Amino acid sequence: MTDLLTKNSDQAVCYKRIIKTINGKLSGPVVVFFGGIHGNEKAGNIAINKVLNNLNEDKINGTIYGISGNIKALKANKRFIDNDLNRLWTKTQIKNLFQNPNLKNESVEQLEIYELLQNIIAFHQGPFYFIDFHTTSSKTIPFITINDALINRKFSSFFPVPKVLGIEEYLSGPLLSYINELGYVSLGFESGQHTDKVSIANSVAFIYLTLVYTLALNVDDLKDFSNYVHQLKTAAQHNKTTYEVTYRHKIEDGEIFKMKPGFKSFELVDKHTEIAISNQKTIKLNNKETLFMPLYQEIGEDGYYLIKPISAFILRCSAALRRFKFDNLLVCLPGVSWFDKPNGVILVNLKTAKFLAKKLFHLLGYRSRQISENHLKLTNRERVSKKNMYKDLIWYKFRA
Repeated sequence: MTDLLTKNSDQAVCYKRIIKTINGKLSGPVVVFFGGIHGNEKAGNIAINKVLNNLNEDKINGTIYGISGNIKALKANKRFIDNDLNRLWTKTQIKNLFQNPNLKNESVEQLEIYELLQNIIAFHQGPFYFIDFHTTSSKTIPFITINDALINRKFSSFFPVPKVLGIEEYLSGPLLSYINELGYVSLGFESGQHTDKVSIANSVAFIYLTLVYTLALNVDDLKDFSNYVHQLKTAAQHNKTTYEVTYRHKIEDGEIFKMKPGFKSFELVDKHTEIAISNQKTIKLNNKETLFMPLYQEIGEDGYYLIKPISAFILRCSAALRRFKFDNLLVCLPGVSWFDKPNGVILVNLKTAKFLAKKLFHLLGYRSRQISENHLKLTNRERVSKKNMYKDLIWYKFRA
């Protein structure tokens, strides 16, 4: 199995920055696929090579890009060489790319990707769709991760796999968070376990469905459309639930962390179950919880996450409140003020606004970041979303 995703597959995989560009004969969307942002996660890169090199370009509308992520790490079959490329996409780090003459490996990769993205966005009018492929170290059903903006929710709802919201609240510098802050549809697709053969098949299915749902490819021109839907539906065990991240075990510097064997993503684990060992102390669950992305590789700072389902009613309420920009009323409350209104950032003084529940902010699309002992900075993706780019498209108008 491992050979399939490394040595044997590498013979047919292109690790140059632009895997392939397809320019359709008719106008249409701009769809950008990323593979291998982590170098030991090769399924997406393999799938992009496979699909884009077999498409009939005469049937394509718009433009499709296939982009390799961390090329040096891909060739070395390592998650990264010096730094995690999927934790570098902050404003400070991007600014540093143009000020530091001695960039390390991942910063060189980031600079090339950054300049390529800027050129793609400048050259095309859109609508834009960015898809980033990943795999996990643990066994998992395929799933989508998204920043919690309605454009992402609506588009991702077409795919027959579970969706996970809010992971950006626990991470700093993911590529898709940067793209979402620019206002575009951006989805992460975790296709399965690193070395599992089905991870490639799931990625292939996701690429084809993306092309159909974006109207880059007419469904009548994809004879296996129903098979690809069935592929993902079956692999996901018919789970289309939307979840929210509630906890992340961050592995601190010097911490010796090891998951207990046998756990997998989306597994419902009983209260008091021993799930990991940290610095020779056993970690037990305080409640019955759904486990998410337990770590089974040597490199990584995310030990495990906990998630919980979000009801359809809450999702509908959330969408309605955002459409009416209910968050304008938040700044009327004591301890809440605008930090950067055009970019949807508010500041919360925890001393005077501690009565406000995190759930309320999540309903309105805000995700928090602690900036001091007494202050939270919360960012809202809705205010920067380029809804006008998507508002007339079928998937936007008719999805809740």
